[in-house]
Amino acid sequence: MPETLRIDVIYALPSRQQLVSLKLPAGSTVRQAIEASGLLQKHPEIDLTSNKVGVFAKLTKLDAPLRDQDRVEIYRPLIADPKEVRKQRAAEGKIMKKGAGDGDSE
Repeated sequence: MPETLRIDVIYALPSRQQLVSLKLPAGSTVRQAIEASGLLQKHPEIDLTSNKVGVFAKLTKLDAPLRDQDRVEIYRPLIADPKEVRKQRAAEGKIMKKGAGDGDSE
C-alpha cells in the first residue's frame, strides 16, 4: 500500500466543474479528502450532512477509506424528481399525439 494517495475531488456546478487534485496520507477518508480540497470554503452551499458523495459515481459514506487514484465526487441536490419528470413528459406526449390527429382532418 502506498504511503500517500493521489486523490481527485470534484464538485460539478451547472456551468463548470471544480476539480482539486490532492496527495493525502494512506488511510484517509472521503470526508478528509473533501475537507482538504478547500471546496467547502469555496462553495458554502455544500452541506456534507445533506449532499451525497461518491467515489467513481458510486454512492459512499464520508468515513469510507480511500484508495490511490480515487475520484471523490460531491453531488448537488436534485431540483426535480426524475420519475415525476418522466411521467410529465409521457403525459405531454400522449396529449400531443392525440391533438396531432385532429389537425390532419381539416
